[in-house]
Amino acid sequence: MPPKPKKQPRARKPHANVTRIPEIIARLDDAYGIPEWRPHRDPLSELVLTILSQNTSDSNSGRACVRLLEAFPTWDAVMEAPLAELIAAIQPGGLAPTKAPRIRAVLRDIKGRRGDFDLAFLAELPLDEARAWLGSLHGVGPKTVACVLLFALGRPAMPVDTHVFRVAQRLALIPMRAGNAAMTAEKAHALLEAAVPPDGYYAFHIGLIKHGRRTCTAQRPSCDACVLRDLCPSVGKVAGNRTVRESVKHVDG
Repeated sequence: MPPKPKKQPRARKPHANVTRIPEIIARLDDAYGIPEWRPHRDPLSELVLTILSQNTSDSNSGRACVRLLEAFPTWDAVMEAPLAELIAAIQPGGLAPTKAPRIRAVLRDIKGRRGDFDLAFLAELPLDEARAWLGSLHGVGPKTVACVLLFALGRPAMPVDTHVFRVAQRLALIPMRAGNAAMTAEKAHALLEAAVPPDGYYAFHIGLIKHGRRTCTAQRPSCDACVLRDLCPSVGKVAGNRTVRESVKHVDG
């Protein structure tokens, strides 16, 4: 007898909160203010700052970026700097021995392909092509791609950092697992981009970051003060221990 075909795992039905994402955004806007998009900086500076921001605070990554530009006045100088000097310059951002060679490799990659460091052309490419071009750079992952597209170019993309990932999982906007593996922030980009209306990407991203920092913290979240309490299936389930996987513990691109 032929072997019985293996049962395919059932696709999980999306949680009802996915349909309430516009309401979630509106509540976060009421709680923390409506975020207004402004271009942060040129695309390359945004790319480098995003690499520096991985696994550190905004203040530390900002200090590292300032020190980098003070030590090396041009991107050519950064690209050609001895690795030890580059590591020393970005030390305040943490993980400098990992980030320094990554920044140098990205700069060399861009210069080799384009002949300069101007990434303004990405604004004119179809979105999928711009995303693919950035994602093909050495060591650049979905979060960095999305940050450059959204913050520097004002294009619809969804950056998923540790706060967005944690709050989205607690609200059941993304599942805890992806097939047989644990869900990760990298895998969550596509899911959240499909779930959130494109014109809401910026407000959703900023709202979940603020909520994750001020209320829905990694440990001991303030559920009693949460404006999403009645929607959240995780209320009361997080105390000193984490109930969602903090997957962004590595240098997530």
